[in-house]
Amino acid sequence: MKHPVAKSVGWALVHAARLHRTRMGERLAALGLFPGQEQVLQALATTETLTMGELAALLRVKPPTASKTIARLALQGLVERRTEPGDARVVVVTLTEEGARRAASIEGLWSEVEDELLNGLDGKNRKRLRKLLRKAAKNLAGAAEGEGLEEPDDELEETAA
Repeated sequence: MKHPVAKSVGWALVHAARLHRTRMGERLAALGLFPGQEQVLQALATTETLTMGELAALLRVKPPTASKTIARLALQGLVERRTEPGDARVVVVTLTEEGARRAASIEGLWSEVEDELLNGLDGKNRKRLRKLLRKAAKNLAGAAEGEGLEEPDDELEETAA
């Protein structure tokens, strides 16, 4: 049975995104991670240190959500939290050695799942699809900005490409 809006670009995008997230979830489970946690590890692997506020902004989540994720990763020994010298209100997060190892493993998993996702598309079509998706995201971010919501960070888009 086909979904009523199966010809919709939005439906196709949501469907592909759900399948991608499920597939990544299966792969991440082998590393003892849940979907979303890999984004934190990858962000810290590229910047080494982030405050909780910076992390929440980068991931486009509310600070309590970022805090819960960091707490779970800290229990696994993948990140360390410490307060900023001189301002105990600011919490700084860094990767542990094990966190860095897992972050490196995530790159390989991401590439494998992306190859599965884009199987049958040549380099030109992959680049075109990436460009079209970025344009669509920018359109939605502009609409959200008009409603008082924050625009997504282009830097995160680059790391996800």
